[in-house]
Amino acid sequence: MLGIKQKLSIGLGGLLITLGIVGFQSILRFDQLGASIGVILRENYRSVIACQQMKEALERIDSGSLFTLLGDSQVGLALISENSRLFEEALRAEENNLTLPGEGEKAAQVRALFVEFQSVLPIVSDAGRPLETRKSAYFDRLFPLFNQIKGTIDAILEMNQGNMSDANDQARLIASRARRGLYILFLAGALVSLGIIISTGRWILRPIKRLTVSTDEIRKGHLDLVLPQASHDEIGRLSESFNEMAAALRGFRRSDQARIARIRQATQRAFDGLTDAVAVIDAGGTVELATESAKTIFGLKPDAVLRQLPFPWMEKLHAAVMRGGRAARTDDPSSDVQHFVDGQERFTRPEALPILDAEKQPIGVVLVLHDVTRIRQQDEIKRNVIATVSHQLKTPLTSIRMALHLLLEERIGALTEKQAEVLAAAREDSDRLAQILADLLDLSRIASGKEELALKAVPPITLALDGIDPFRRTAQDQGIELCVAVPPDLPNVLADETRLVHVFGNLVSNALRYTPAGGRIALSAEAEENVVRFDVADTGRGIPVSSLPHVFEEFFRVPGPGSETGAGLGLAIVKKIIEAHGGSVGVESGEGRGTTFRFTLRRADRGATAPGRRT
Repeated sequence: MLGIKQKLSIGLGGLLITLGIVGFQSILRFDQLGASIGVILRENYRSVIACQQMKEALERIDSGSLFTLLGDSQVGLALISENSRLFEEALRAEENNLTLPGEGEKAAQVRALFVEFQSVLPIVSDAGRPLETRKSAYFDRLFPLFNQIKGTIDAILEMNQGNMSDANDQARLIASRARRGLYILFLAGALVSLGIIISTGRWILRPIKRLTVSTDEIRKGHLDLVLPQASHDEIGRLSESFNEMAAALRGFRRSDQARIARIRQATQRAFDGLTDAVAVIDAGGTVELATESAKTIFGLKPDAVLRQLPFPWMEKLHAAVMRGGRAARTDDPSSDVQHFVDGQERFTRPEALPILDAEKQPIGVVLVLHDVTRIRQQDEIKRNVIATVSHQLKTPLTSIRMALHLLLEERIGALTEKQAEVLAAAREDSDRLAQILADLLDLSRIASGKEELALKAVPPITLALDGIDPFRRTAQDQGIELCVAVPPDLPNVLADETRLVHVFGNLVSNALRYTPAGGRIALSAEAEENVVRFDVADTGRGIPVSSLPHVFEEFFRVPGPGSETGAGLGLAIVKKIIEAHGGSVGVESGEGRGTTFRFTLRRADRGATAPGRRT
């Protein structure tokens, strides 16, 4: 019984023999064709070139003779001298390449005629002889010799060209024979190869195809398949091993199914004990496991498909994790999901974590829906307390400030210098406390959503000038350059002008506080696709890298000189106002290289809508 090795050896051996025969015949024919072409190049080409060079040189010698007859002896003699040398070189090349019968006699004839030609040339070109004598020598002797030499050279040229034509016909005949022979060999090789391919398909490919089909069935889970053994070669032994493998897989499947069932039940019990809603989702977006709260509140039941649920943000989170292989989360309260459970308002903050395989590629997602209702309630209580306390303190503080004002005005009585100094310090502290209370009330109103924004289309240049004008004198007094680089043709933005004045006021006053004399504060703006970006850049001392993530937090103050005068609320208010406008705010800085605060406002020509809460 032949094995696969023997079968392949027979098939490939036949193809190798066919290829060898075709290759040998091709090489033989090409050698013959090359030899014919070599004859043409070797035996005749150099003679043709030499004859052409002799003719060209002879004609120029004749032209030189005519120049001397016409009186231009200098040009004529130069042509005769140079081309006589060229003629001699070409004639020697021809004499050294005599390959055809009679070609030697013709070359000797050219040599003799040229010697005679050269003997007449001095007579014609001698300006000292009578002109009539020179003309007679040219027309009676030199010109006839010129024609004889030229005719003899043409005869040599025709002999070589004729031989080249004969050799070309011979090469064409050899090529035609080679082409016919190769056609026959190719047809024979194709027939032999076809027979070998058919035999190989019957011996090898058909059993392998059966194995491939059986493998696909195994992949689909049909482990009860048994492959017939039609031969006793390697394919037959492979079929036997395949059947043994299928039997082993059936055993593994039974044990794996039991183990997976145990793991699934244990995982489901662990999930049911979690307080947050959690779901395991495969790469295609189908739910595999979920906690009870995830099932009842969000419909994340096993086999549910994300794109069919009324929560498009779930599908976006899933796609982001599968695309980047990293967790997708947000700490922004505006992204919290609002829903109702038993008529009570609840808030959930989503987080998506990737499930990675051994190659660190995402194969699934764990969706965790953190219940942040209590956190939001605590924030609401904190805001209410701050608002209430601030409001309650506002009235007595106003009275205190009024009393301090009356005392300093000395309407009640005269003050000593020390008393005036103490009262001035008290008034300054009360003014700062009043500003802190005003900031707290603003922050509370904006965060609670009770502050209504009067949005309208406003030119960016108007916002910039209104925001920066109140600080021009202060900047001048401190020796700081204050400039505006906002193009007047920028598209209008949707803005509440009153609130934006507050934003610019906080950013510019901060820049003035931390920029030394001789520094510069620049306000610029640039249009982007859907927004206009504003930049407030200074050349101050900058913000440490460790403080950058916290600059927009409430009550945070950057350590260092100047931070003791504020309560750390200004930038937090800026962030709330910009976000209420549907924009974003950020900062770039480094110690010793200044700070740039930038924020965006929506363009009025893009048909933007007010930001809303995600549900």
